[in-house]
Amino acid sequence: MSNQAKTQAPPAFQWGIFPVVMGGAVAISWWLMQGGMEPSLAILGPQIAAFVIVAVFEHVYPYHVSWNRNRADVSVDARHAIGIAILLGLITPVAVTIGVAVGGWLSDRFGIGLWPSEWPLLAQIVLVLVVGELPGYWVHRWEHQWDGLWRFHAVHHSAPRLYWLNAGRFHPIDSFMTFAPSYLLLVIMGSGEVMLAYFGVITTIHGIFQHANIQLRLGPLNWFFSMAELHRWHHSKTVFEANHNYGQTVSVWDWVFGTRYLPSDRQPPEEIGIADLPAFPMTWWAQILSPFRWRQIKQNSEAQEGQAREVVHGTL
Repeated sequence: MSNQAKTQAPPAFQWGIFPVVMGGAVAISWWLMQGGMEPSLAILGPQIAAFVIVAVFEHVYPYHVSWNRNRADVSVDARHAIGIAILLGLITPVAVTIGVAVGGWLSDRFGIGLWPSEWPLLAQIVLVLVVGELPGYWVHRWEHQWDGLWRFHAVHHSAPRLYWLNAGRFHPIDSFMTFAPSYLLLVIMGSGEVMLAYFGVITTIHGIFQHANIQLRLGPLNWFFSMAELHRWHHSKTVFEANHNYGQTVSVWDWVFGTRYLPSDRQPPEEIGIADLPAFPMTWWAQILSPFRWRQIKQNSEAQEGQAREVVHGTL
């Protein structure tokens, strides 16, 4: 186990890094879109800038020094992240096509627009986050409850540490199940391309910070955002702790449905992962195939645990 932090970050940094970067990214995206730039392009630069900022400060003010050590996981996480970026690029136009058709039918049937486009921009952004999160919250929760879904989500929880790049460590089927319903719901409601862009830039940057190995605090904002202070508990090896804080971006649905967890008497565990799956594969291609080799992985894990128990008993 390492010391929790190499260098103590100033309070101004801990409290300011997330709102400054997130606020700046949203403001720049707004400015570029106001200037006529295509929304999907307007959010690209702010996202890249956020990636760089987080990656740099992980080595300046790390939450855990040990989490900065490469565990042969960087190339694995990079491949997962690239795959997810491609998948989202495919999901979005399909969701838009289906959603526009369904949303148009609903609007014609009830004679009203479903999206409150007359609301102030900030209110619409809050709404797009809260509404867009609801399907993802339940998919994520069911993934932890049903073995048939957990086999896909286990890829994400196999991470041996938390740092910015494993925000993209997802099996493609897991990502599809999580994000497709959210985008589809927002499009059906008529949120529009601009609101989808805000949803995209905020959820992406939030995901990077949510997994970041940085000393940061949100205080009261933890009641809205499902940030690192909450998410570190979600990656605990203790099942009870991991079965909380399902919010991908907002924690609203966690406190509505009673799954928010942020104890004040101790810190999240430094050792993370999947306690009962020691045989879970750690290479990219093997993880892609893991849901389809699930029975063998569980059998191998049980065998390893049995051998470990025999060793322990033999030394007593």
